[in-house]
Amino acid sequence: MNKKLIAIGIVYLIVIGIVTGAILILVGGEKKEAEDRNRTLAVSVNEIRQSIAAGDTDAALAACDSLTDDTDEQNKRDFWLLVIPLLVSVVSVIITLVYIDRQVLKPFRDLKDYAAEVSRGNLELPLTVSRGNYFGDFTWAFDNMRHELIKARAAEREAVQNNKTVIATLSHDIKTPIASVRAYAEAFEANMDTTPEKRQKYLSTMMQRCDEVTKLTNDLFLHSISEMDRLEVHAEQTDLVAFMREDVAGLFVNETCKITYTAKEGSTSFEEMQETLYVNADRRRLLQIMENLKNNAEKYAKTKIEIEIDTERDGEVQIHFRDFGPGIPEEEIPFITGKFYRGKNAGQENGSGLGLYIVNELVRRMNGSLALYNKTPGLDVVLTLDTV
Repeated sequence: MNKKLIAIGIVYLIVIGIVTGAILILVGGEKKEAEDRNRTLAVSVNEIRQSIAAGDTDAALAACDSLTDDTDEQNKRDFWLLVIPLLVSVVSVIITLVYIDRQVLKPFRDLKDYAAEVSRGNLELPLTVSRGNYFGDFTWAFDNMRHELIKARAAEREAVQNNKTVIATLSHDIKTPIASVRAYAEAFEANMDTTPEKRQKYLSTMMQRCDEVTKLTNDLFLHSISEMDRLEVHAEQTDLVAFMREDVAGLFVNETCKITYTAKEGSTSFEEMQETLYVNADRRRLLQIMENLKNNAEKYAKTKIEIEIDTERDGEVQIHFRDFGPGIPEEEIPFITGKFYRGKNAGQENGSGLGLYIVNELVRRMNGSLALYNKTPGLDVVLTLDTV
């Protein structure tokens, strides 16, 4: 319990005790006085009776007046004996109500008004901090939160501005190599490569400029990867068979990929399939996943690729994306989908450690799952999606 409340309670009890003690003393004294008055009254009545019997009316009237004065004085004492405790109680209640209003209710009203202003976006309004009331620490914490919100908003504005600056700079830097590639492409179109040396020079320059564009786009990608949570993914009914034929097959130019279909009835060539197979996925994001897996396999495995569509499990489709390279060390598999994580077998290959991270994030946001298994040889990346 609050120490101040305890102190106030003790003071209040002391006051009540003093008032009660005073009343008891008065009551005790009044009791003794009442006994004396009774005896005096008996004597006065007796004197009045004797005076009347003796025919002395003046003495009888004087005794009656004296008795009346005593009775009036006693009534006044009895009146104040009742009024004083009542006044003490009323004053105590008033003091208590004023104290509660000043120390409890007013801070709540101030916080309510302050919170209303903050909700409207007014963070410049200071909140008076009073450590003397019971909500002093809470008030201080609330005002400290306001300062933190101001800092957060300032940091957000700075980040947005920096983001715009970086994107504008990279976009400008990309234009130069793109213009160079276009110039050499126009030279090819105009048959200006009249000698093998010129043709080789044109090709080498174009490839060099393409590498520059790749580096710049990688920088842009790394800069924007923090916005991954804001990436829009719209999972809907998607025909997986049409997707594999129309989109995925187009990623492989040199016949380096074999796609098969496995069902409960057995396996068949994907080209022979006539049926449709609907899954819950975002077609555009699913193509990004396949392209990332393809780039990873070509960069690190450098082997052919096999894709198997497995529908043996009810309500789910598994897409097996397998290469025949060295695989991933078993101890690294739990961490390989982490942001910026690169395995020990990455060697000298350029990379950012984001390929499998992006794949895992996109699959998760389509309510699917990702699993990786080492084979002998190769790596099997398994995507699991719900059928529709």
